[in-house]
Amino acid sequence: MRHYDLIADLPVAVESLTLQRRERDTSSGFTRVTTTVELGGDGHVGRGEDVCYEADDHDPYPRPDLAGTYEFDGFSAALERGDLWPEEPSQHHAPAMRRWAFESAALDLALKQAGMTLGEALDREPEPVRFVVSTRLDGFDRIEAVFAVNPDAEFKLDPTPEWSDDLLERLADTGRVRTLDLKGLYEGTEVDTEPDPEFYERVLSAFPEAVIEDPGVTEETTPVLEPETDRLAWDYPITGVPSVQALPWEPNWLNIKPSRFGTVESLFDTIDYARTRDVSLYGGGQFELGVGREQIQALAALFYPDGPNDVAPGGYNDPDLSPSLPTSPLDPPVGFGRR
Repeated sequence: MRHYDLIADLPVAVESLTLQRRERDTSSGFTRVTTTVELGGDGHVGRGEDVCYEADDHDPYPRPDLAGTYEFDGFSAALERGDLWPEEPSQHHAPAMRRWAFESAALDLALKQAGMTLGEALDREPEPVRFVVSTRLDGFDRIEAVFAVNPDAEFKLDPTPEWSDDLLERLADTGRVRTLDLKGLYEGTEVDTEPDPEFYERVLSAFPEAVIEDPGVTEETTPVLEPETDRLAWDYPITGVPSVQALPWEPNWLNIKPSRFGTVESLFDTIDYARTRDVSLYGGGQFELGVGREQIQALAALFYPDGPNDVAPGGYNDPDLSPSLPTSPLDPPVGFGRR
C-alpha cells in the first residue's frame, strides 16, 4: 500500500494562519532566512518551515485564506488554488519549498488533531538517525573545529577545483568523508562548480569509497563517471518519481530533500518507488532554522536512518560550534504529530 494512502484521508480543521520569520548567520558565510508557517485548529498548532533561499522571497509573505475542514488530500488540493506567490519567485525550486511548508504544517496539524505521530499513522517504527556534518571548506580549519567538539564526526563536503592535492589527502586520511557533493548541476548560484573531468578524477581517486553527489554529466566527464555509477548520488534534480526516471543512469543513491518535492504525496511516492528498486536513500537539509530540521530528521528516522544523512542538528551550521552539540546517532524526533 502507498504510504501516502495511509495519511491522505486524515481529517484536518484549519482555523488560523500565523507566520514567524527567522534568520541566522551560518558557517557557509551567508545569513539564512526562513519562515515558519503555523496552522491552528481545534486547539492544536501544526508547523512547517519555508526554506526558500532568497531573503526577498520571505517579504512580503502570503496569507492565503485556508480556513476550513478537509481531508489531508483535500487540503493539498486547496493549496493549488491558494495564492502562495504575491510576486514572482526568484528561484525555480522556490514554489515547491513554499508548498512544502504549508503541506508539512497541515500534516503536523492533522496528526495532532488525530492524537498520533507520523510513525503511528504509517505503521513504521522510527530508529536512531545517523548524520553527517555538511560544510564547505577552503582549508582544514573547519574540520578541526568539528572534531574538537565531536571526535567521531562524519562529513559531507563540497569539493572545489581550488582544493589542493595536500588538502584532498589530508581529508581522505581522516577516514570520515562519506559524501562529496560536486554541485555540477547548479546554474546561476554562488555554489556552481563547472563539470571538469580532471577535477572529477582527482576527487574520485582521493575518495574511492565515498558517495559522489550531483556530478555534471557531459561528453567529457562521462568516461570518468561511468565506471563509478554504483556510487553516484542525485540531489538537485530530484523532485518526484519522473525526475528519478529521467536520470542518466539507473540510480543506486538518492538524496531526499523533502522541501524539493512540494507535496507530501510526491515525497512519499518517490520514497516508495526507490525502496521497491533497492535504491539507497539518505536525507538532506536546507539550513533549516526551526521545525523543518526536526521534520527532516523524523523522516530519516522512519525511512532511511542508517544513511549518511545530511540532517545534523542546526548548531553544526553555526560559525562558532558549541561544545555540547549532539553526536550521531540522534534519538528519533517526533517531527510530525502528537507532542
